[in-house]
Amino acid sequence: MYSFQQAQPSGRKEYDERAFQRVAVNLNGRLMLDNHDEYDCKAIDMSPGDVMLASDAKPRAGERIIAYVEHVGRLEGTVTRIAERNFVIRINATDRKREKLAAQLTWIANKHELGLPEDRRHDRLTPRRTRTELTFDDGTKYHCRIIDLSLSGAAVDIEVRPPLGMAVMMGSMRARVVRHFEEGVALEFTGVQSREALTEFL
Repeated sequence: MYSFQQAQPSGRKEYDERAFQRVAVNLNGRLMLDNHDEYDCKAIDMSPGDVMLASDAKPRAGERIIAYVEHVGRLEGTVTRIAERNFVIRINATDRKREKLAAQLTWIANKHELGLPEDRRHDRLTPRRTRTELTFDDGTKYHCRIIDLSLSGAAVDIEVRPPLGMAVMMGSMRARVVRHFEEGVALEFTGVQSREALTEFL
């Protein structure tokens, strides 16, 4: 985990908000304040260096924030500006992470397919219960956190990388691994789920 610092570490170029082009987005997410309180949020404007979040959360200027945003994954940063219903966090990230964010935002701006296979057919859901377990076919269980959820699949933050195509259980639902990404893996459910089947997460 990157540490939250107001100043840049020694030897690192000072961050400049104007160095990055902003993209208007509409991405659901979940954030955690410094005191570990969690809130739903929506990313409405984003660059590889910062993100504007709309939320009922009331952070302080300079407060540390961790957010999980659909398509983008985990973001960490400090609050730089506050308005009535939204605020901006400066993203703490390595150059490699910023390059990845730039690529993701380019895809979003061009309306390319992002996220899970075929998931554009199904509405994104905002899970209120994000912590769950993946059970592998040998019975091994791993704790994970849901980043993105739809009726056809999910993206989870998990330390291990099971092979593509591997059958797993996410909670009580059968799925298979269809993609690896930096924070974890994408899963496709064996069948399109109903909202009722996902109530344990909603």
